Amino acid sequence: MDIKADIKVDIKAEPKAAETKKAAGWEWKAPASMVLVQLFITGMILLSKVSIGGGMFIFALLAYRSLFGAAFILPLALIFEKGKWREMGWHAAGWIFLNAFIGYAVPMSLYYYGLRDTTPAYAVIFLNIIPLVTFILSLVFRMETLQIWSIAGSLKVVGVVLSVGGTMLISLYKGKTMHLWKPVLHHMGQNTTEVAGNHLRGTIFLVGSSITLACWYLIQSKVMKVYPYKYWSSMVTCLVGGFQTALVGIILSRDKSAWKLGWDLNLLTIFYSGALATAGKYSLNSWVVAKRGPAYPPMFSPLSVVFTVLLDSIFIGDEITTGSLFGTTVVIAGLYIFLSAKSKEVRDK
Repeated sequence: MDIKADIKVDIKAEPKAAETKKAAGWEWKAPASMVLVQLFITGMILLSKVSIGGGMFIFALLAYRSLFGAAFILPLALIFEKGKWREMGWHAAGWIFLNAFIGYAVPMSLYYYGLRDTTPAYAVIFLNIIPLVTFILSLVFRMETLQIWSIAGSLKVVGVVLSVGGTMLISLYKGKTMHLWKPVLHHMGQNTTEVAGNHLRGTIFLVGSSITLACWYLIQSKVMKVYPYKYWSSMVTCLVGGFQTALVGIILSRDKSAWKLGWDLNLLTIFYSGALATAGKYSLNSWVVAKRGPAYPPMFSPLSVVFTVLLDSIFIGDEITTGSLFGTTVVIAGLYIFLSAKSKEVRDK
């Protein structure tokens, strides 16, 4: 028996076994991280709805949330991109200013006003159709081509049609109301229902928010070319976005009480939005993109719709109707078809 040969085989096999074991260990962490991100988004929408329904000034929420987000991202920038702030010239600063305006100040203002006039379960749909709007704008500006006779191209068209049709269905058709449970925050739910006065106006705000955010994705690609440091770029974007929304807020309301913070739900909403829905979401997304690629995180986006519909009904008490359930199912199906086609297209390149 050749003992030396056996030892050599074992030595070679051990690293491979260790690598396989390590890969298996990471296998569950990527999907778990993406589920957590969708829960972060759901929590932010629900908390924001309750805070706005309780009378919090929207621009104060936007300004504080953005500044808190900058504070949480700053340590990541200092650790992973140490000293890279020195490479930010005036050209890059100009693009980041535009990035903050188009990517945060305008779309999030429109989104929160749309959320005020509708429900969380309805508003979250518009966050999920942003990839579809981005795709349509990319076609309009000829930044992307559509091979409609290919399988991926046909599926993308089907996905867009289903998602837009499902959104219209939710907006126009209510159907039978299902009273499944009593809301946990019953009185809070009544207040937010009273605030949601103009559904059409809210829908217009939400559509505007989706279009602006889709434009932001196109601008973001330019920002990463002129200044390819994602943590510093995100931190400065949050900081500038906070000052932009604060300036608009001061112009609209000189009432000092609108800007005061106490130990209440409003402070929790701001802290949660900055720490988890901004810094936490960004960090987890970046890690998963590095491990699985850019097509992986969007595949989990429909989960935020499911989480929001359920938790909105359980905690706030907004009604679940057969129309909203059917429309939401159609939107999720359309989004999955579109994202699957997009993922296939990326793999085939």
